[in-house]
Amino acid sequence: MKEYLIISTSVDLVRASADEVVYISADGNYSSIVFLGGETRIVTQQLGQLEQAIAKQLPASGRNFIRIGKSLIINRTYISYIHPSRQQLELSDGRTASYGLTASREALKQLKELIEKEAEQ
Repeated sequence: MKEYLIISTSVDLVRASADEVVYISADGNYSSIVFLGGETRIVTQQLGQLEQAIAKQLPASGRNFIRIGKSLIINRTYISYIHPSRQQLELSDGRTASYGLTASREALKQLKELIEKEAEQ
């Protein structure tokens, strides 16, 4: 069953399929939701509010979303490259879409260790 993240504000509503959300980035009181294919929706909610909505609304696929530092939530399904010392993170669907992001060295180091640990299990 497909899960959807529903973000409703006083002026609009965004219904996002969980497997189509690549990442969410913060900019003050706004957040940008980036979908496969490059479409972006800007919502008037802070990243912490969206993090709570993901936990509440996406019981199965919510585990795929990871908060990276203060300004990013990524969908771990799309992680293709992590280079902590260069502060580089690449998310890709493996076919056409590729998204280059930057994050702090420490956040990327922790993400790399988490992915490595999961691969060992």
